Amino acid sequence: MAKQTESLLVDSELIELERLAVELATWAGAEASQALNSEPEINYKPRGPHRRPRADGDPGDPVSVIDTNIEAEVRKRVSERFPTHTLLGEEEQQLPNPDADWVWVIDPIDGTSNFINRFPLFAVSIGLLHRGIPVVGAIWCSTTHLTGSGVYHARYGSALHLNGQTLSDPPSQVKRRLGAAPGGSPGSTPHWDNRVTGSAAFELAMVSAKVFTSVPLWSLSIWDVAAGVCLAWSANLEVWIRKDDEWVEFEKFDPAHEGVGKSRSEHSSLRHWRSPLIVGNSQACQYWVARAGTVLGVRGRISRRLRRFLSV
Repeated sequence: MAKQTESLLVDSELIELERLAVELATWAGAEASQALNSEPEINYKPRGPHRRPRADGDPGDPVSVIDTNIEAEVRKRVSERFPTHTLLGEEEQQLPNPDADWVWVIDPIDGTSNFINRFPLFAVSIGLLHRGIPVVGAIWCSTTHLTGSGVYHARYGSALHLNGQTLSDPPSQVKRRLGAAPGGSPGSTPHWDNRVTGSAAFELAMVSAKVFTSVPLWSLSIWDVAAGVCLAWSANLEVWIRKDDEWVEFEKFDPAHEGVGKSRSEHSSLRHWRSPLIVGNSQACQYWVARAGTVLGVRGRISRRLRRFLSV
């Protein structure tokens, strides 16, 4: 867990905030599920300078009207309950108030490509930061490790819960476990087999629930990971960040951190935060940290370019 001491946080206050996050995630998940019965309007947005087109004529990343409607309603409900809090969401471009202690971080549907194609593996991610530290996390998943949808949730210093119930340990007799990995990763490691799901928030929930040993996230945005970091800490897992070309234990979201070894000294905002993270148990994190140089360094760039060339 974060090394900073949050002595100013009162657990009764965090309980109230966690309840709201769970309430919002539950409502948003129900809205997304109901929308699978219809054909929502879909638009596309550019993938951004940090992400290359997947092919000629790539339309970009999909955004459904369900994404935008959910985020707008979550913003409305949070602002009514906590008007001094600021909000940061994937779909609305406005920057969060840089002077606010409390920042809600929203991904209305993580795994939108899965969602619009009716592949039933997606999530709603709602996190809350206090001075950059994730203190509340709620991730609604279209399916849980017990099957059926549900919300994984936690607050700073609490255990991990699923729909209000504390999670039990995973089966002890399984000799070869699973891990989450980005697309294009090897199908297995010497220690576990990899799975690709298409939703970082879902993967973080599954890592926290000990379904997966770990997940390396090579450069995602804050809304993809804020809630999941809180869940991982609640499950006594490790979170590592790439900072100044080194891997160190994650402590908080720094608005000046953008990308591998990069920082913004001017006009910094949490909205621009990007960084590789590794989340999981100690053994798995050490495996990915040792391998990360081949993914993020020169060898990794050459390998990715070769794969794109061969796929043409």
